[in-house]
Amino acid sequence: MTTWPSLDAIAAAVRSCRACDLHRTRTQAVPGEGPADARVMLIGEAPGYHEDRTGRPFVGAAGKTLDALLARAGLRREQVFITNIVKCRPPKNRDPRPAEIAACRPYLQAQITLLDPGLLILLGRFALGLFLPGARIGEWHGKPVRRGRRWLVPMYHPAAALYRPALKTVLEADFAAVAPLVAQVLGTPPATAAR
Repeated sequence: MTTWPSLDAIAAAVRSCRACDLHRTRTQAVPGEGPADARVMLIGEAPGYHEDRTGRPFVGAAGKTLDALLARAGLRREQVFITNIVKCRPPKNRDPRPAEIAACRPYLQAQITLLDPGLLILLGRFALGLFLPGARIGEWHGKPVRRGRRWLVPMYHPAAALYRPALKTVLEADFAAVAPLVAQVLGTPPATAAR
C-alpha cells in the first residue's frame, strides 16, 4: 500500500490518478478539503457537476444543504474535512461502480489514517456500505456506531433532501441529535461547539 506524507500529497496523487476510467471524463478530480487537524470527517459518495468544475467537494446545492446541517451539529465547514469515496465525477452522476470505489479506496484510507478523526459522518448509502457492509441507510441513519476509538454516524446524503423533501426534516433532526457527540469529539461543551 502506498503511503503519503500529507493530505497535500494525497491530493496531488488524486489529481494525477488514472487508476480507473473516471479520469477520462472528469474536468477535475476532487480530493477533499479541510484542516489537517480536523477531528470530524464527512464522507460522501462522489463529486457532482459543480464539484467536477471547481475541484472542491459539496459546493453545489447539496453543499448548501450540508452547510446548514453542519450548523445543526454545532460545526462549521472550516472545522471538518470533507471528501467522497470516489474522487472523480461518474458520468451523468450515475452511482459509482465497485471498481471505481476500489480504485479510490487507498486515497480515502490514507486520508483517514493521516487525520485520525474521532468521528466519521457517512453521507449516504455508498459511504455506509464501505464502512458497515450490508447495513441499510434507512435503518442506520443518525445512529452512532463505535469502531475502536472512532465513532461512525451514517446519515442520508444531503442531495437526497433535494429530491425527497421529506428527508430534509429527518436530516435536520439527525444532525441536531449528533451535536453532543460532536462536542465530545471536539472536547468542547455543547453550547460552545458551534463557535
